[in-house]
Amino acid sequence: MIRYTIETESDMLTLGERIASLCGRHGFLALYGDLGAGKTVFARGVAKAFGIEHVSSPTFTIVCEYPTVPKLYHFDAYRLSDADELYAIGFSDYLMEDALILMEWANLVPEALPKERLDITVEGSGMEPRTVTIEPRGKRYEEVFHEDPCV
Repeated sequence: MIRYTIETESDMLTLGERIASLCGRHGFLALYGDLGAGKTVFARGVAKAFGIEHVSSPTFTIVCEYPTVPKLYHFDAYRLSDADELYAIGFSDYLMEDALILMEWANLVPEALPKERLDITVEGSGMEPRTVTIEPRGKRYEEVFHEDPCV
C-alpha cells in the first residue's frame, strides 16, 4: 500500500497521468472516495495520458467510451442500485477488451470488480489536501507498485 498527500488539483492530475502510464494503458482502476474528494480530477489525469483533454464524470450515462487506442472506459457506479444494472449494459464485455477501465464509486458494486485491479482511495474534500492510497490487487499490479513508483 502506498500513500500520497496531494496538495493541489494539478498534483492530482499528475498522479492520475502517472498511474495510467505505469498501468501500460491496460487494466482496471477502482476509485473510492466521497463526493468532492477528487475522483474525477484523478480520472482527468488518467485521460490526459491517453491524449484526452475533456473529461466529466459519467454519473448519468454510467460509462463514457473514449476512442483511443487502446480504449479508455470511464464508469461511474454512483447511480447504480446493484451490480446487475452494470452487467445489463454489457460490463462483462468491457472487461474482455484490451482497454483501461476506470470506475468511480467502485465500492457500490464490489462483486463486479475484477480480482486483479488497482484500488485507489481518495480522502479529503474542499480546500484541504487529499490523501490518496494505492493498493495493488493481483500479481501484475503488485509487480508495478511494489514500492513508490510515482515519485
